[in-house]
Amino acid sequence: MLIVVALIALAAINVAAFVAFGIDKDRAERERQRLPENHLLLLALFGGAVGAVAGQQFFRHKTRKQPFRTLLIGALLVNVAVAVWVLSPDVRAQVMGWIFG
Repeated sequence: MLIVVALIALAAINVAAFVAFGIDKDRAERERQRLPENHLLLLALFGGAVGAVAGQQFFRHKTRKQPFRTLLIGALLVNVAVAVWVLSPDVRAQVMGWIFG
């Protein structure tokens, strides 16, 4: 059950990051108030990096801006590292031991 909740949360933050890039792109084109870059990066850092990179490419938004681009790739690498760590059998067994004693 915990895994299902975690996967739903992960999917939700990735969808939110994707949508946030679309909203920011729309606001940029309409010359309206933009979403702060740190909000976009935090969505990516806290699990939404795949959605953020997908949104960046799909909407062609912030693809050349530095250091934003580098920080976004860094968030993606952090997400991958955490996923590998969490999904490794040894770590998963240890966490389950802590949870269920």
